[in-house]
Amino acid sequence: MTSTTASAQEIARAYTEAWMNGDVDKALAYVANDAVCKAPNGTFEGKDGFQRFIGPFAGSLNGATLIDVLGDATHAAVVYTLDAPFKSDFPGMDYVTVKDGRVTEVLSHFDLSPLIQAGGNPQH
Repeated sequence: MTSTTASAQEIARAYTEAWMNGDVDKALAYVANDAVCKAPNGTFEGKDGFQRFIGPFAGSLNGATLIDVLGDATHAAVVYTLDAPFKSDFPGMDYVTVKDGRVTEVLSHFDLSPLIQAGGNPQH
């Protein structure tokens, strides 16, 4: 299936699996040039913004589990847990919008308090 016919669910899964496996370049291949990511630690715009958001975080993970991806042709909800240096079994969820086979928006939801309690920088 080509990216132009892939559902948001398929694209969101591929994007998430890529950054979960530390392959940020592969994850960015699914992202539109003008995409926006809104997260508890800020808004990140364009591929450069996504790089600043997922790059350091993806590289620091000890593991990740993709729980489920639910969606349709244009939107997907991705539920996962991460084994981060500051907390194991750290839950998160992304709401992903896809247009023309590319991720155009990610609303990322997670609790920053475990990172802050561990003395980490929530701004990456």
